[in-house]
Amino acid sequence: MTPARAETLATVITVNGARLQPDISGAALELETGALLCADLHLEKGSAYAARGQLLPPYDTRATLARLAGAIARLKPASVIALGDSFHDLGADGRMHGDDAKALTEIVNSVARWIWIEGNHDPVPPARFGGERMAGLRLGPLTLRHEPQAGPAPGEVAGHLHPCARINGTGRSVRRRCFATDGTRLVLPAFGAYAGGLNVRDRAFNALFERTPDAVVIGTGRVYPVPAARLRPD
Repeated sequence: MTPARAETLATVITVNGARLQPDISGAALELETGALLCADLHLEKGSAYAARGQLLPPYDTRATLARLAGAIARLKPASVIALGDSFHDLGADGRMHGDDAKALTEIVNSVARWIWIEGNHDPVPPARFGGERMAGLRLGPLTLRHEPQAGPAPGEVAGHLHPCARINGTGRSVRRRCFATDGTRLVLPAFGAYAGGLNVRDRAFNALFERTPDAVVIGTGRVYPVPAARLRPD
């Protein structure tokens, strides 16, 4: 299959003139620059909860990294830009298993350029894994940051809110992580295995979108564009 044919079959959304391909992993590929955008990996969230007495299976970091490595292998991006909260807290580095730390270093080194955008959970991403650290950056018509800003922000791509969509089907309701967009800005889904989700019809999204945003919903085998009219509250 040629790259052009593959792109025809893929879901492509336009945000402020930029064309992005939402991926089943939860990342999005900016097609002009080849930058892979992801948000809210929340590495070592499981160990943070365990330290407070809430025991969860301690494999969230490994699962998240495996999915990220798979997306990079499939999409072959020119760069990766992680839009903040990549680490669940400032102690995540010290709790990470050695094998996972090695895997993360290898993932970062597998692309020509890696950028960590600072988040509210990780204002100082650890340096030992490599990559560059920035508060935010411009990518053509896009402005990349962790936390979306209230009010009009054409071209903004952010994370932080962990958008999810609920859809009513034949006799059942499905709730999935999603990409939220109105064509002007985009909120990425949380990438981390243990990251939760906020319904796109929640009022927290009202400050960003003049209407309920459309969703690109992450299914079990592909992503599905879903118009705002089909989205339901929790």
